[in-house]
Amino acid sequence: MPSRSPATAWTAGSCRIFNGCGFFDPDKPIRGFTKRELHDLLHREPTKIKVDGINLTYEGLIPKIRKSMLAKDREAMQPHIRAFVDRAVTFTTCPDCDGTRLAEATRSSKIRGISIADACAMQISDLAGWLEGIDEPSVAPLVASLRHALGSFVEIGLGYLSLDRPSGTLSGGEAQRVKMVRHLGSSLTDITYVFDEPTTGLHPHDIARMNDLLLRLRDKGNTVLVVEHKPETIAIADHIVDLGPGAGSDGGTVCFEGTVDGLRAAGTVTGRHVDDRATLRETVRTPKGRLRIRGAATHNLRDVDVDIPLGVLVVITGVAGSGKSSLVHGSIPASAGVVSVDQSAIRGSRRSNPATYTGLLDPIRKAFAKANGVKPALFSANSEGACPTCNGAGVIYTDLAMMAGVASTCEDCEGRRFDASVLEYHLGGRDISEVLAMSAAEAAAFFGAAGPADARTPAARVILDRLVDVGLGYLRIGQPLTTLSGGERQRLRLATHLGERGGVYVLDEPTTGLHLADVAQLLALLDRLVDAGKSVIVVEHHQAVMAHADWIIDLGPGAGHDGGRIVFEGTPADLVAARTTLTAQHLAAYIDA
Repeated sequence: MPSRSPATAWTAGSCRIFNGCGFFDPDKPIRGFTKRELHDLLHREPTKIKVDGINLTYEGLIPKIRKSMLAKDREAMQPHIRAFVDRAVTFTTCPDCDGTRLAEATRSSKIRGISIADACAMQISDLAGWLEGIDEPSVAPLVASLRHALGSFVEIGLGYLSLDRPSGTLSGGEAQRVKMVRHLGSSLTDITYVFDEPTTGLHPHDIARMNDLLLRLRDKGNTVLVVEHKPETIAIADHIVDLGPGAGSDGGTVCFEGTVDGLRAAGTVTGRHVDDRATLRETVRTPKGRLRIRGAATHNLRDVDVDIPLGVLVVITGVAGSGKSSLVHGSIPASAGVVSVDQSAIRGSRRSNPATYTGLLDPIRKAFAKANGVKPALFSANSEGACPTCNGAGVIYTDLAMMAGVASTCEDCEGRRFDASVLEYHLGGRDISEVLAMSAAEAAAFFGAAGPADARTPAARVILDRLVDVGLGYLRIGQPLTTLSGGERQRLRLATHLGERGGVYVLDEPTTGLHLADVAQLLALLDRLVDAGKSVIVVEHHQAVMAHADWIIDLGPGAGHDGGRIVFEGTPADLVAARTTLTAQHLAAYIDA
C-alpha cells in the first residue's frame, strides 16, 4: 500500500470526515499505522461522529468501496465511476450458486426434477407449459394463479422472457408491458389507466395484440388514456385529443377533439398524416462492402451467419424478442468503427442540459466573454457565474425529514441560475439565461448569419443545426436532461455523434416518440448520412423505415427460442413479393401492395 495520507485516499468530499474522525492521525504515513488504526481506516463499520459541530458518518474504505461501487449495478453508475470500476474490478459468476443467488438447500428442492432456479431460468412460455403438468390439489389455487400470471405475460407478447431476467436489461417497451401484466387480471373497474406509448418496441404484429389488450381494459368498465403516435392505435380510439399545432413553445393547445374520422377532416398536422403510407424505394443503393458476422450466438441467436451491407441503409427487423438487438449490439465486432446510439438514460446531474451535453455551452460562453471582455467562467451556472443562493441550481431543495422533499424556485435569481451581475452582460441584446431559454431552432437563427452581428458563432451554429436535423429544434437548450423522453435522448445522442468519423452508425428504434410528420424528417437525415459515405444500420419496426431501406434483415420467425434465425435478407421489394414472414405481410398491407 502506498505511503500517503488517508485524507487523500478518497474523494474530496470525504476529506473532512477522514481528517476529523479521530481514529488516526491524518498526517501520519499509513506505513506507521498501528493495527487498530489500519483496521479503522480500512474496515471500520459505519460509525456516527461529529466534525466541526456537524453530525457525520465515518466508514472504512473497503466497506465504502463495496457499498458505492461493487454492490451497485454497473450500468447504473456514472460514466467516470463505471470507467474506474472496469479498470479495477473483475466481476465473475458466483461459483457456488452459479449466479442464481440461492442457497444450496433452496436449489436442491425440486418439483418433477425442476428447482426454483431452473423454473426462473425457463422461457415464460415454456414455464407456463410445465405448470400445466402439475396436478396437486393442495396447491391448486396457487398453481391457477401462476398460470394466469404467466398467461398474461404470453398474451402481452413477453412469453420469450425468463423470470430471472434482470429488470435493468429490459427495453422501455418491455418494462412498460411488464407493469401492465399486474392489471390484466384485476377485477377492479372504474379505474383510469394512463399508458405512455405502449407500442414502443413492438412489431406491427404485436401492436394488434396490444390494441386488443387496451380494448379489453376499456370493456371491463375502465377509462384508458393512451399517449401514442402509431396510426394503428390511433385508429381504435373512441375519442381523440390532438395537441399542437407544433412542438415546444409552438404547442400546448388542443387543436382537435373527436373521432378518428373527424381527425382526418380536421386539417391538423396529425389529421393530415394519420393515413400516410410510405412507398418502396424505386432504386436501392449499391453496397460498398460487407460487415461479416459469423457464428453469432448471443442470447437466443442460433449460430447466425450474416453479411451486413455497408454504405447503404440497412434495417434489422422482426417481432419483439426475435434477437435483433442481440445481433446488432452483441455480435458486431468492436473493430468495425461503430457508433451505437440507443435510448438508455443519459448520465448526469439535474444541472445537465442539451447545451452542456452536446458541448454547445462552450462556444456560447466564449462568445459572451469576448463580447463583454470578461472570462468565460462567468457564464456557467456551475462555476463562477452561479447564483450564490441556489448555487446555480435555479431551485432551493428543502428536506422535510419524514415527508418528501420540496423544490422551490430560487427567489433571488428567479430560477435563472445566474448571479444578477452576470445577467448584466449581453450578446446580441440577450443575457445568458435568455439564450439558454431559447429552443434549438431559435438559437440556430440567433447564432447564425441572420442573427445579430455580434452573436454570430459558427461553432455554436454547427451543433444547433445538428439538433434541428434530428428533430429536436423545439427543445430548449437549457432544459434539464432529466425531462427528456427515451426518443429525445437517443436523438440528442445522435446529434452529438453526427460530427464523429465513425463509419457505421447503429440506431435502435429511432422513430420512438416521433410524430407521424417527423418520420419523413428522420428518413431524410438517414439518407444524408448514407449519402455522406456512412453506413447506417437501424433496428426498427416502423413500416415507413422498412420501405425506405436499401436492405432488410428480418429475424424470427418468433420470439425467444422460437426466434434467433435470419428468415429473410434482401430488398424491401423482394420482402413484399415473398410475403413469407410476419414482417413481409404487415409491410405489404402497409403499402397496400
